[in-house]
Amino acid sequence: MRPDLAFCNLSRREPVINGLKLNLRHVPCDLSRREEVEEALRKIQDFLTNQAPAGRILLFNNSGFGVYGRFEESGVERQLEMVDVDVRAVVHLTGGLLPAIRSRGGAIISVASTAAFQPTAYLGTYAASKAFVLHWSLALNEELRGTGVRALVVCPGPTSTEFFRRAGLNEDTVPDAFTETPERVIMASLRALAAGKSMVVSGWTNKIAAAIVTKLPKPLAARMTARVMARWRLSRLKP
Repeated sequence: MRPDLAFCNLSRREPVINGLKLNLRHVPCDLSRREEVEEALRKIQDFLTNQAPAGRILLFNNSGFGVYGRFEESGVERQLEMVDVDVRAVVHLTGGLLPAIRSRGGAIISVASTAAFQPTAYLGTYAASKAFVLHWSLALNEELRGTGVRALVVCPGPTSTEFFRRAGLNEDTVPDAFTETPERVIMASLRALAAGKSMVVSGWTNKIAAAIVTKLPKPLAARMTARVMARWRLSRLKP
């Protein structure tokens, strides 16, 4: 443990962390609301200026959610909320904290998804938002080259979080053999950051799948993915 480290968490609910004694500051924030993100940024900036210990900053853009189903059935407002959380909040927080990160040194880790590598029917807006995070983070890393600040994008596959439940899917949608734990994704992220990488796909099965799908023509990848996702639609929706 590193008692000298300070952690800030931005989310609507305070995280439940069992067994870990962290110097954690929770800042309540609905990332889909621009004004709340602005207020949270002011609190974080004040904390960094007046209370936080000296040292580098690691910004971890991890919040996001998906909505499973046909686009017209999910509701435009829900789709726009997804764009706000998965895209706008990532850019907003990074832009607001980048001056402090450049001043003190550090890195920015943003979580995309293996869904970012192909058009994904029934999760179209989510996959597209993660494609934005993937390409934006890679571009940002090049812009930051030589500044002492790096950007890393992490592309996990199915992970045992609340994602499936919030998307409207059963928690057993993906077999356990193809599901990673959050801890494994975090360790893959930190190892990639230490190795100086700008992108990492966590898990060997995900690496293989991503390598294959990126070689396919986009229309073919979209058709194949749609067939897989349609099976979820028929049998894996929550009652």
